[in-house]
Amino acid sequence: MVDHAAVDVKHKPSFWASKPGYKPVLLLVAAIVFTGLVVIPPPQGMIDLVGKVSPAGYKLPTGCKTITDSINKKLRPAAFGAAKKADRMGHKEVKPLFSDRDAAQLAKIMLGIFFLVVFFWATEALPLGATDILAGVMLYLFCILPVNEISQAYMKDAVFFIFGILAVAVGVAKTGLDKRIGLILLSRIKNAKAFAFIFIPLLGMSASFLSEHALVALLIPVLMGIYKVTCRMYGVEKDRALAVFLLLGVCFAANHGGPGSPAAGGRNAIMVGYLMEYGMPISFLDWMKYGMPFVPLMGVVIGAYMYIRLKPRFLVQNVNPSEVVKAEVARMPKFGGKEAMMSIILVCLIAAWIILGEHYGLGGPTLYAVMAMFLCRIITWDDIQEGVAFDVVGLYAAACAMGLGLKFTGGALWLANTFVAQLPDFISHGDSLAIGISVLTGTMTNFMSDGATVAALGPIVLPMAELANVHVWKLGLACAFSSSFANFLVVGTPNNAIAFGMGKDPETGERLLSVFDFVKYGLPVTILAWLVLWFWAILGYWRFLSWPGLG
Repeated sequence: MVDHAAVDVKHKPSFWASKPGYKPVLLLVAAIVFTGLVVIPPPQGMIDLVGKVSPAGYKLPTGCKTITDSINKKLRPAAFGAAKKADRMGHKEVKPLFSDRDAAQLAKIMLGIFFLVVFFWATEALPLGATDILAGVMLYLFCILPVNEISQAYMKDAVFFIFGILAVAVGVAKTGLDKRIGLILLSRIKNAKAFAFIFIPLLGMSASFLSEHALVALLIPVLMGIYKVTCRMYGVEKDRALAVFLLLGVCFAANHGGPGSPAAGGRNAIMVGYLMEYGMPISFLDWMKYGMPFVPLMGVVIGAYMYIRLKPRFLVQNVNPSEVVKAEVARMPKFGGKEAMMSIILVCLIAAWIILGEHYGLGGPTLYAVMAMFLCRIITWDDIQEGVAFDVVGLYAAACAMGLGLKFTGGALWLANTFVAQLPDFISHGDSLAIGISVLTGTMTNFMSDGATVAALGPIVLPMAELANVHVWKLGLACAFSSSFANFLVVGTPNNAIAFGMGKDPETGERLLSVFDFVKYGLPVTILAWLVLWFWAILGYWRFLSWPGLG
């Protein structure tokens, strides 16, 4: 006689068994490492940094001389104010002020939180949504920021933009407008080779002038339709290699349009402002002269890399975007109705992004478009709940919050200074310094927003120009250009988050990209971008261009 109870016990899953979204061994290891980071004292260099008067790269608030003062003013405002007035009015401190060691401890914990959350995102030891919440929980638990500011940090303009653009994509797909748009955008692309070597470079050049986020958000629904029809044509249920080729090819191309012109993003505008403050302003055309030759070559490199690595793994024989899109559109009903309304909303949205510019934000106009879709009865709230990946929205919100914490505590500045201090002598002067700065910036931009990276590093790297005997534009442009190399983490740029969130099978809703795909394919692309920047730009055509003041 079979003992069913014994069988059930025998086959009961172990507590330590890993499954998607729950990996207890990794959770335990991460908890031990994080606890160790919290317990050990902060390094002396971090203590010295937070106590340094007017540290380069950190914008101090009014009335503050050090990062410690800035932390006290925000987290201990009553005590900070009393301390300032103590000699004159004899006020008693409400709470003890942070010492330099206390402030450094806060920066160290913030760095620990950051790496813990990034580790969970990369390994999915917890579900993405749970990790998004964990970031906020840790900021609250360790009092990194005032309570209200933590909430505000989760509601940045970029977060509204990502939510809004995912919702707009639902409306575009529901009305079938994505297929009509595809006829225009991909009508000349007849195979995977043309997609890699023609479409990807042209997309990168377009992203030098238009919103790269908008281009990615507009194209991905079209590409997902092409993906599904191609799979159906060849009798394939799912082709991950094809999906990665289309999604990440577009994403990486848009990322690397940044060096082409100052209009490519806020990061470039920040560097233009820094160069102006430094007394060496750069014009729009000058920027294009040094940056635009990088973009098409990098587009070809990206296309070649994705084609060589993924094409042999296609389950389908090939992909013909032109034929697929034309065939799909031919079966569509006559243009009009809700599809026409959706097209008007989309045109107005793109016009608002271009005309209003990033100064007015991207999130506001996008939310207007979402509300217009509701009023025109194009989408319902059920459509939003089914079609929007809220865990991806939360992911970027958590990244914004952690970026603010790193900047406020001085953790980001300490990382930058530590890197610069470790540079070997042979890349600490001349054009080689620009190479070192590109490595620092390209690494940091994957962990925090490109704008925050340039904002933090600009004041550090520009003053090094005179000491290193190198033109200040070279350092500034190397920093700004490599801030576009955010390829190997989902949180590196909204483009990655959009591709990750919208990259779903149109019929089953299955996600076609994993977090690790960005590491697997994005890290080599980042290395290739550095090589192109170094040998094609810095050590290549830059040497044949004139630099103001150098003849």
